[in-house]
Amino acid sequence: MALFFQMPDHFLCGEHKIDLTIPRIMGIVNVTPDSFSDGGKYDSTDLAVQHALELVAEGADILDIGGESTRPHASPVSLEEELRRVIPVIQLLKQETHVPLSIDTYKPEVMQQAMKAGVDMINDVRALQEPSGIETVADSQVGVCLMHMQGTPQTMQIDPQYEDVVIEVKDFLKRRLDVLLTAGVDQQRIMLDPGFGFGKRTVHNIMLLRSLHTFTELGCPILVGLSRKSILGQMVGADVDQRLHASLAASVVSAMKGASFVRVHDVKATAEAFKVLSAIM
Repeated sequence: MALFFQMPDHFLCGEHKIDLTIPRIMGIVNVTPDSFSDGGKYDSTDLAVQHALELVAEGADILDIGGESTRPHASPVSLEEELRRVIPVIQLLKQETHVPLSIDTYKPEVMQQAMKAGVDMINDVRALQEPSGIETVADSQVGVCLMHMQGTPQTMQIDPQYEDVVIEVKDFLKRRLDVLLTAGVDQQRIMLDPGFGFGKRTVHNIMLLRSLHTFTELGCPILVGLSRKSILGQMVGADVDQRLHASLAASVVSAMKGASFVRVHDVKATAEAFKVLSAIM
């Protein structure tokens, strides 16, 4: 059984060209008080920047900066508050590191300001479905990640249902990809995320992971975000701060099933696991 599948050999974002011949690590920088795992730990500009630079030193290939939690039942954050949280972090990190920066947001206004501050990628849990979302990125050089979510963070875990979760998620991502391509976005700048934990039961997440390799047929790099999530806690019976080993297993399996990027909290451990994987493969 082949462990790696056909996929693009690079991803373009801003002025960066990321080699995808080995799996890459997206380090999570939550500038929030209420994220499910590390909410409140880095919710000031100085703490967030320090944490981000530590992730770079540990091996992060790209940093994903978020100012609004998308955990289940999270409260929405105002535009002004989200901008206050993330823009100073982006500005300082542009001065301190050459690692690509991603903004985790669904608000076009935040995307615009983040792009002005120098961000290299837009990571949108709503797949640019907000009004003017596509127009915001269409004429830019930023990379884009399109994610599937059933419902909203406030409703997504209230009885999610699918006839066939793999087919439905894949069809959604294909439709959003086609919209972006029609708008003139270079396919080399598009990444896809099945949205593990976003409107999915445990069985749905497992089915998606088992079939992850089929998503590479869409011709874009695949991002997987399973780090410390409740599905792993259910599998191993561990609280959120005790899910490192399960998260590492999920990252390695994801890479073996075709993921080009994994979005993680524990960068150093993941980087070491990937070194072993790359040496063997």
